[in-house]
Formats: sequence, C-alpha cells, structure tokens
Amino acid sequence: MALCDLDCRQARPKEKAYRLFDSGGLYLNVMPTGKRVWRLRYYFLGKEKLLTIGPYPVITLSKAREKRDLAKQSVIEGIDPSLQKQELKKLARFKQEQTFELVATEWHMRHLHLWSPNHAKHLISRLKHNAFPFIGKYPISSLSVQHILACIQKVEERERYDLAHRMLQIIGQVMRYAVITGRAERDNTVDLKGALKKYRKGHFAAISSDELPDLLRAIDRNEPRLFGQTILAIKLMLLTFVRTSELINATWNEFDLEKEVWNIPAERMKMRLPHRVPLSKQVLSILRELQRRYGDQGYILPSIISSRKPISNNTVLKGLGRLGYEKTMTGHGFRALAMSTIKENLNYRHEVIDRQLAHQPRNKVDKAYDRAQFLPERAKMMQDWADYIDSLSIQSSSNDL
Repeated sequence: MALCDLDCRQARPKEKAYRLFDSGGLYLNVMPTGKRVWRLRYYFLGKEKLLTIGPYPVITLSKAREKRDLAKQSVIEGIDPSLQKQELKKLARFKQEQTFELVATEWHMRHLHLWSPNHAKHLISRLKHNAFPFIGKYPISSLSVQHILACIQKVEERERYDLAHRMLQIIGQVMRYAVITGRAERDNTVDLKGALKKYRKGHFAAISSDELPDLLRAIDRNEPRLFGQTILAIKLMLLTFVRTSELINATWNEFDLEKEVWNIPAERMKMRLPHRVPLSKQVLSILRELQRRYGDQGYILPSIISSRKPISNNTVLKGLGRLGYEKTMTGHGFRALAMSTIKENLNYRHEVIDRQLAHQPRNKVDKAYDRAQFLPERAKMMQDWADYIDSLSIQSSSNDL
C-alpha cells in the first residue's frame, strides 16, 4: 500500500532502522536517531542499486515521487541515476571552486601571446586592484549583475569613470571566456549597458605645432634640473614618436647603429607586428651618449635603482610636468604632435607618417592590399623631422639673446 503524508510525519525512531515502503521501489528509511531519508531501489543493467533521494520533510512525499519517476526515466534512457547524481555533485563542487579570480587569471594566461608585455601587465594589475578584492572569491557561475555593478561602482567612487568602463569591458571578456569553457551560463555584463556614469572620452594631451618652440626651449634650459637620463628620454620621444612603452622597454639588441635602424619586435608592439624606426643622426648621437653612460647591454634607459629594470612608465610624463607641461603634454602626445607638424610643415603624405606611427589600415580591404612600408621615404622623413627640430631650437636660442 502506498504511503500518505501522515504516515511519514508520524514515523517514530526505533531501536533499529526500518523502512516505510511507498511504490515503485521508493521507501522512507527511518533511522534510530530520528533522521528520515528517502531512498529508491532500482535495477540497472540487471543489477540492484540504491539511490538516496534526500531527507524528509525537506523533500516531501510528492517531491520524492517526482524524483523516483525521473530516476526511472533515466534508467529507461540507459543512464544510471546514481552515477548521474555523483556527476552532478562533482559538477556543483567544480563550479563552486571556479571563482572569478581563478577564471580571470586563467583567461589572462591563455591570452598572453596576443598582447604586448606592457598591456598584459596593465590588464592583470587592473584586475588585482579593481575586481579581485570585490568579486574575486565569488564562484563565477553565481556572479550576479548586482555583484558586478557594485564592483564597478567602487571604481566610479574614485571618479575614474574611464577606468570603470574599461573594467566592465575586461570583466565581460572574462565572463565570456567562462561561458565558452562551461563555467558560466551567460555574460551578465551585457545587462549593465547604460548603467555606468557617462564620461567624455578625450585624447592624450598634446601641444600644437605653434607651441613646439616653447617646449624645445624648456627642454634645453632644463630649469627644474631634471635627471640627464630623463631629458634624453624626452628627446628620444620627440624625435622617434614611438609609444612610451616601446621606448622605455627598448634594449640594445634591437638597435643596429651601423644600418641606422631600430627594429622593435612584434611582441612589444600594440598591433603585434614588427616595426622599424629609421634613426636620424640626432637620435644616433643620443644613443651613443646613453651607451657612454650606461653601457651597451640590457635596457637603453635603465632604472637608476636596478639596471635589470627600465625607467618607470611615468618618467617622461612627470618630467614634462616639471618642465611646465602638466596636463598639456604627454609622452603619447608626441605622436599627435609629429603627425600634425610633419604634415603641415614638412609636407609629407599622411600614409607615410601613419606607417611610421605603426598604425595599420582600418578596414580589411586596405589591410589586404596596402602593404607598403615606405621605408626609404620614412628614413628621409625622420631625418627631416630631426633637422626641423634642430632649426626650431636654434631659432628659440637666438630669440633669447
């Protein structure tokens, strides 16, 4: 006879465990301790097996019957419900262990080959400072929209609205990696569209061509008495207009002074393509001065603390600030300055300057067909640019007399 709920409620413990049978192999096991547990006896591939369904009254009689029917359906489909339950437990335990920090670190490691070392370093640093302290310990499968929003709002509280938007992008990339690898159901960051405070995205601060003579005068005078290495670094930024990270991480083995060229390897470039910088006579003079000061091994701009490390990423920026150009000029600003000045005053084509800036064609058609590097023209342009800088410096000095 099938059980009723009253039978289950009134089941009292005895000296030995006993069973109250329902139907279809389902029974309630009553322990001497008073604990009551639903179990199912079934046959799979001719062998009798036992499935523990769960405790009563947490699992009611009707719920136990539902689980019995589901288990029997699994048997019909050739699935052992006991093994299925074990696998589900393992999966639940696995998902619980897959924290956001663990998955984010794995995502970062698997994509290292796509990024420059500097970019990879910035990514993991942003995660460590802006995400891991707040959502790092949460299982990524249970990370809600509200969790992510609260994390991003911590960044907004510091009035770093640009970083808040960037962090949302990074967290979204980690979430999509978790979806692909079966550790999350969906990317919850898509639900946060429009939730962050808006900000006006600006360009890196850069002076205009007309202001260049004043900057050259400030560099030559060096009234704040900047360290000589800092002045040389600023001059190299001006003359080569590479990205700051490309300059400070430059090593001597990248330079061929006889052939007057600097070969930056792909792994150090933003676009992951090798880049050549023709060296003007003025740049070669600075490089030989650096060799005289620090030797020709390792970094061309070594840290004064340890020669095994390069100067800080902020050295050029802080140097410009002390020269009187805080918030009006940056290391990256030399790129914009060179682009506009060379086009306007030296009359070089945009394509030639663009290649020297290591920009790539924006659309797929241009990328496929426009592979011109303009190396001879770029070499002439870099020397003309250096000579132009010298002429402005001479004029500035003459005006001071």
